[in-house]
Amino acid sequence: MRNERTSRALTLGLCGGYFLVLLDVTIVNVALPQIGTGLHAGASGLAWVVDAYTVPLAALLLACGAIGDLLGHRRVVVAGFAGFGAASVVCALAPGLGWLIAGRAAQGVCAALMLPGTLALLADTAPDEAARARAVGLWAAVGGAALPAGPLVGGLLVETGQWRAVFWVNVPVIVVALAAVLWGSQRSRRSQGSYNLASDAGEASAERGVPWSDVPWAGAAALVVMLACAVTAVVQVRDEAGLSAVMLAMTVVAAVAFRFFERRSARPLLQVEAAARRPLAAACAVAGLMNFCVLGSLFLMTQVLQDTDGLSPLRAGALLLPGMLPLPLLGTTAGRLTTRFGPWRTSTVGLFLAAAGFVGIATGIDGPDLLRLLPALAVWGTGLSILTPAIVAAALRTLPAAPGIASGASNTARQTGAALGVAVFSALAGTATANGFVRHAAWLLTASAVAFVAVALISARSTAVAKERAST
Repeated sequence: MRNERTSRALTLGLCGGYFLVLLDVTIVNVALPQIGTGLHAGASGLAWVVDAYTVPLAALLLACGAIGDLLGHRRVVVAGFAGFGAASVVCALAPGLGWLIAGRAAQGVCAALMLPGTLALLADTAPDEAARARAVGLWAAVGGAALPAGPLVGGLLVETGQWRAVFWVNVPVIVVALAAVLWGSQRSRRSQGSYNLASDAGEASAERGVPWSDVPWAGAAALVVMLACAVTAVVQVRDEAGLSAVMLAMTVVAAVAFRFFERRSARPLLQVEAAARRPLAAACAVAGLMNFCVLGSLFLMTQVLQDTDGLSPLRAGALLLPGMLPLPLLGTTAGRLTTRFGPWRTSTVGLFLAAAGFVGIATGIDGPDLLRLLPALAVWGTGLSILTPAIVAAALRTLPAAPGIASGASNTARQTGAALGVAVFSALAGTATANGFVRHAAWLLTASAVAFVAVALISARSTAVAKERAST
């Protein structure tokens, strides 16, 4: 009974950390209008409030997995938890936009430390395969619940308090989750020994065989610089074209450096066999496009609903629920569809449905009756709930012997797409209070629908060709 309570505490603590990582991707969106007013932030400043979190999260996921292999995932996860809580306090107390962006960047770094290790610790500490499957299932369900919770919880906090409340709420959750992880992992180590949860760097390194010199520090740094410069180039293109051009040039230099370091590294961030490179790249491209359009659209929709339509933060978050709820509710169904029809056929269906939802939102977002958005959001969310697990499965299928690399590549592509999506949509739509903002938002939603349909047609064509070749 004691071991069961210990395992449950550890599982809930790790899942709580994972929940916060994903929650902070979306919870801030509802608070953006208040942040803009309170800190005198324009469109580019608000884009950085979102992207300062997603850029380091995207860039450091793969490297943090390697660091966890070196130091032991328990140590890295605990450091990530503590740092995330401290960074949340910095965000909540931020006296100006610069402090808020710095705090968000620190949150992103700590989220990258937390994310790979939460799943690794759950897998390591499970006593058998059945327990491991249950723990992973709970981990996935909690992550899925974070997406619909973000706009609703954010709206409730902003309406009852201030925008700073969306960061203060992280602190008690982190304290409870960290206590559960420390207590649960310590009890687990006493009962199971320290093999899976090494407490010192030398033991972890000897156990896993990963020396310090093999951690791809240079490649990780180049990836951070590349993404940060790319996002800066897009965000600042309206206000500072010269700076944008310099950042674009630095993006190219960092990309070349990343490729150089990857080739020379004894343990590259993306070690993929030649036969798997094209299918993995295709799956990651679709995953990146999905988050590019979805997070960019959410960034605009929350501002349209509040700044243009005059909805309160809570009502805006509640209106978005039909688009968010299908993601956790239909996860099991989407998994069955993927198993039965294959990841690419299922992805095609999800792409078409999401595209239809984009069109419905684009036509209804400028209308007098916002309730017209509800069915469109439901179709949009249903498509995304089918697409998300299918495209992740497509990535995992390319590297069955190395699921960690495939999953890491897919997650990196998704977070990179999210960062670039917010930057691009913000730059093209302009400030929420400017004339034409709603029209620009509608055009970007329509463009997203076109992109989804184009990828769906390519996917359907590729699936048909592959089936024809298999039959001959």
